[in-house]
Amino acid sequence: MAAGQIQTVGVVGLGTMGAGIAEVFARNGFSVIAVEASQPALERGQATLRHSTDRAVKRGKLTAADQTALWDRINFSTELSALATADLVIEAIPERLELKRDLFATLDSLTPEHTILATNTSSLSVTEISVATSRPDRVVGLHFFNPAPVQKFVEIVRTVVSAPEVIDSVTDVAQRLGKEPVVVGDRAGFIANALLFGYLNHAVSMYDSRYAAREDIDEAMKLGCGYPMGPLALLDLIGLDTAYEILDTMYKQGRDRLHAPHPLLKQMVTAGLLGRKTGRGFYTYAEAHSPAVIDDAETALARSDFGTGRPVEAVGVVGSGTMATGIAEVFAKSGFQVLLVARSTDKATAALGAITKSMEKAVQRGKLESPDRDAALARLSTSASLEDLRSADLIVEAIAENLDLKIALFENLDEIARPGAVLATTTSSLPVVEMAVSTSRPGDVVGLHFFNPAPQMKLVEVVRTVCTSDEVAATALDVVNRLAKHPVVCGDRAGFIVNALLFPYLNDSVRMLEANYAAVDDIDLAMKKGCGYPMGPFELLDVVGLDVSLTIQQTLYREFRERGFAPAPRLEHLVTAGYVGKKSGRGFRTYA
Repeated sequence: MAAGQIQTVGVVGLGTMGAGIAEVFARNGFSVIAVEASQPALERGQATLRHSTDRAVKRGKLTAADQTALWDRINFSTELSALATADLVIEAIPERLELKRDLFATLDSLTPEHTILATNTSSLSVTEISVATSRPDRVVGLHFFNPAPVQKFVEIVRTVVSAPEVIDSVTDVAQRLGKEPVVVGDRAGFIANALLFGYLNHAVSMYDSRYAAREDIDEAMKLGCGYPMGPLALLDLIGLDTAYEILDTMYKQGRDRLHAPHPLLKQMVTAGLLGRKTGRGFYTYAEAHSPAVIDDAETALARSDFGTGRPVEAVGVVGSGTMATGIAEVFAKSGFQVLLVARSTDKATAALGAITKSMEKAVQRGKLESPDRDAALARLSTSASLEDLRSADLIVEAIAENLDLKIALFENLDEIARPGAVLATTTSSLPVVEMAVSTSRPGDVVGLHFFNPAPQMKLVEVVRTVCTSDEVAATALDVVNRLAKHPVVCGDRAGFIVNALLFPYLNDSVRMLEANYAAVDDIDLAMKKGCGYPMGPFELLDVVGLDVSLTIQQTLYREFRERGFAPAPRLEHLVTAGYVGKKSGRGFRTYA
């Protein structure tokens, strides 16, 4: 059947996803036959559809006349026999293989030979579903993303026997819906979920180990990576039972330990803590299906034990690179007296010039008033001697990411800094404790991981070592708040929160490319359109630098000793060949 001949579409299952799929097709002029197993389930599905379309009208996304026309195009039924006239049937029932196989066997006997049968499964084998029919060549995966009316991305899953003309028809239908389809092979998780759920599982492990509070994990990924939701809040939205099933399916197929569902997920599912749909998951909600979180102050309670911090007015920043100048600018604009110390007078002068230029741009863009710029510059001075840091209350190290260099610097700062001064490192992945124990005051050492560009990025990871005193941790939190940044607290472990969750996902993307499962552009599209990420993994790798990414991944692998964290060979080979991303003109893409 040609794509243009598909006019009537059946949708089986009217949960959140099925109702959304029915709405998408009806919005775009298709006749829809919507089927549920019982009258109460059908009424719930109608209520979901009504709520969604009412909201669209209220927001101006749909006119009242269009809403009426949309409803007129949908016929609701509790009988599968109603699908006898459908050209395309999409299944959106619970993620259980035996249920789907039984349904497809029934659909095979009820629908005409030309009808295409599609499953919206997010992780199960489309091939195993297809062989329950007498027409496996006309069975495909058509994986929409939630919420289906909004998300533009669709994965079209081709089995080894899917007929080319069927794939072409379904692809064209997806385009008629205004979606951006990508055709992929039949592999657990396909593109988006295969990359997403490993990251989510890792976040659960981080939370369960009490490495960081749930709010800090979620805020770190939202502010540090620009993600629309943090991983734990996203799991609550998806449903912990659904997440468990997807991970379990992925693990059974690939035997990658990183996809083995974390035991905490199983425990929460067993206890009925499934997320928003039950009113409680990692967070507690006002009621079932409500997005409103009841504040039980987990993070606030964790920080209340820190006590009172030390007074900080004079700040020293050591370094002259982009990070050092950005941090110095942030402190100066926030009212601190700042001394930036570089290796030479020339570098100190250049650093001051960079800060002045940055502030001038902020004035031109309306981000900073001229008097505030002048006041900030008046609070800023430079030097080429560490000795000038003797009166600083806080000294922030922002030199090259080399452990030997940093340890040597901290040994010097230990001799120079006054008693009670806080010493901080901006390292993004090196062990803070090694710098701390190189001094005679390890309790006074803390990590302050700013993100680049420091003047714009709101997140700062406050890294406590086993030696960091509560008073120093409280001081760090107070300072970050005075900078109008958002602090998240974590332990001293490779990658801290953001890099520990981000870079294994990037590494998994390279492995997917190595396996020839999907192309660079398709993987980037899947993560941007399917998951709402601001950049695809390969775009991000090229911006960060493949060499930087490789170094961080090697550090994670050495610390966690997880085979799945071993750097992807292609990443290593590209770096060896000098293809390190935008800065070299070539990485996963070529640049002018």
